[in-house]
Amino acid sequence: MCPSRLILEHVTSRWGVLVLAALLERSYRFSELRRAVGGVSEKMLAQTLRTLERDGFVHRDAKPVIPPRVDYTLTPLGIEAAEQVWALARWTEHQVGAVQAAGEAYDGARA
Repeated sequence: MCPSRLILEHVTSRWGVLVLAALLERSYRFSELRRAVGGVSEKMLAQTLRTLERDGFVHRDAKPVIPPRVDYTLTPLGIEAAEQVWALARWTEHQVGAVQAAGEAYDGARA
């Protein structure tokens, strides 16, 4: 598998897109990010954040305080990726009607 495909899979995954988009707004603590993303389990959010951190898109800042505080922010590479993914997400939102119409036309021609 080509390395670029794996990176593309990480940033365009269901949760990857939403995490990148949320972090484009500001930094978040884990629980805040989970609420902002909505619908993601703790396990999936942790896995997504680890993957994005490993790829260099997300910075995890663990502060040595009690109780522990961990903030997640985008790296410069993450900001660039998030902007690209967010542009695609916005385009998709604007084209929902056209895509649905195309699907209905296709289904109607097949019936």
